[in-house]
Amino acid sequence: MMGLMAREETRTTTRTTPRTTTPPAVRSSAAQGTGKPGGASARAWTMRLLVAGIVLSALNLRPAITSLGALLEEVRDGLGMSGSVAGLLTSVPPLCFAVFGVTAPRLARRFGAGAVVCAGMAAIATGLLLRPYTGSTAGFLAASALALMGIAVSNVLMPVIVKHWFPDRVGSMTGLYSMALALGTALAAAVTVPLTGALGGSWQSGLALWATPAVAAVLPWLPFVRGRGTGPGAGDGPAEPGTEDAGPVRGTEAPGTQPPAVRADVPAGPDAARAGTPPLRITRSRTAWALAVFFGLQATAAYITMGWMAQIFRDAGVPAGTAGLLLAVTMVMGVPLAFVIPRLATRLPHQGPIVLALGVCGLAGYAGLYLAPAAGAWAWAVLLGIANCAFPLALTMVGMRARTGPGVAQLSAFAQSTGYLISIPGPLLVGVLYQHSGGWGLPIALMSALMIPQMVVGVLAGRDRTVEDEAGR
Repeated sequence: MMGLMAREETRTTTRTTPRTTTPPAVRSSAAQGTGKPGGASARAWTMRLLVAGIVLSALNLRPAITSLGALLEEVRDGLGMSGSVAGLLTSVPPLCFAVFGVTAPRLARRFGAGAVVCAGMAAIATGLLLRPYTGSTAGFLAASALALMGIAVSNVLMPVIVKHWFPDRVGSMTGLYSMALALGTALAAAVTVPLTGALGGSWQSGLALWATPAVAAVLPWLPFVRGRGTGPGAGDGPAEPGTEDAGPVRGTEAPGTQPPAVRADVPAGPDAARAGTPPLRITRSRTAWALAVFFGLQATAAYITMGWMAQIFRDAGVPAGTAGLLLAVTMVMGVPLAFVIPRLATRLPHQGPIVLALGVCGLAGYAGLYLAPAAGAWAWAVLLGIANCAFPLALTMVGMRARTGPGVAQLSAFAQSTGYLISIPGPLLVGVLYQHSGGWGLPIALMSALMIPQMVVGVLAGRDRTVEDEAGR
């Protein structure tokens, strides 16, 4: 995988005309004093810590949700939840992502992106450890909200950190991050039920065990808490490699064209605002709105799938353990595709064809769930897993639809917060329709209907343009 990333960097470097003959690594070393003995070694360890931190963080961004989906029936029985209340529970993730995600850029400006992600991982661990033992629905929701708050800020800052530290490998690093996210999602869905059985059948123990990998994810970020210098919004800590504005995503410009000039003397990220550069008026950008709606609709489909798909299979007569494995298959499809799709997206001037292909897979999967949920269960799980790869595509488009670090930070916060706000009613409405209709026909019809506007706005968001061109300063 690292070899593929290295080859991508080589290819993308040859497609742009550098503004200066000094290699970026040399400029970074000069800025940090890494020319001293041990400087290059220190920078190498910094990059390894960053990669480890990104991967471990991504592994922990979905188990809080899919582990609950696998045991939703047991949790409902244990806490006395109705179908409507369970629908509310599955709507909590996008609500928290919308409310808390918008605060991430401000927190990063004040404390540094690394410190915020570190605190986010600690919040995930604490929330996952506490929520099974609160003894009430309200306490369960509150502890879940704490974990989801940590997920929300990390969701927003991951594309920013990738853009800042790996400007020539946005596709590869986004793919690596998305693969780890999909792997964590699938593992939680696949092993939560059998591990719960191994722990004596207690759903509390089955949910609480997912606090352990979150604790491990805290560790790589601890050095960046002390330094306060990871990525945009690094505060007043020491300069880090890549603090110059990264410019456009490499490989997205037309061959032979010169990217906009990069001024090394102008600070990037939220520091630019302190230097007098006003933020983008992001709400004036049609592309930003299209990307936000696309993000919201794909999140709606994803959280309905994570929260309810196992229950759909169980109601069709599939055993609980097999239903968890089917959900895991859906999630694990993102492991290979989450690496392939971002790399493919960065090579296309328009990402619309990928959007349409994913949407067609989603419609086919929903049709199968309606017509033969048990007989073709594995095929529908695969098709819906392919459709769920709209998430890494959306993350990649965030990096491609903005030229600068500050633009990516604003677009990431706007698209994710607005998108998750849009996605809140979906899982709740599915729960209400399921309870009042007594079956899955109406909920599946709703899921299918939402896929059409997702495809439309995804095509609009995939056009070759940037928010800086559309949103006047």
